Amino acid sequence: MTDFIGMYIVIPSVSLLPPSSLQISGDSAALLCLLSSYSPQGALVSWTLDGSEVTEGVVTSAESEQNGRYSRSSVLTLSKARWEEGELYVCRVTHDGAPHEASFHKSLC
Repeated sequence: MTDFIGMYIVIPSVSLLPPSSLQISGDSAALLCLLSSYSPQGALVSWTLDGSEVTEGVVTSAESEQNGRYSRSSVLTLSKARWEEGELYVCRVTHDGAPHEASFHKSLC
């Protein structure tokens, strides 16, 4: 941890949860990216699908704070057709100028 004007920089824990099999059998699929226990606030979230940035279907929560640590979530909702076409889904987080990411390879599940 680095001292930063009396505060510590704590990198976010980033987790990516794939859609459930029930969701996949429906009309859409949603992936959930969870960021937790980071400081200071200001983490930015973006999504890529097979290397291309995705902005449509993305909903990112406001940051919430508890005991000086922050968290937020981001959901990427895709049509069933787009889900079936894609292979590599990445939730990319930029925090304090440094990138962090979690990925999901559909063929590995």
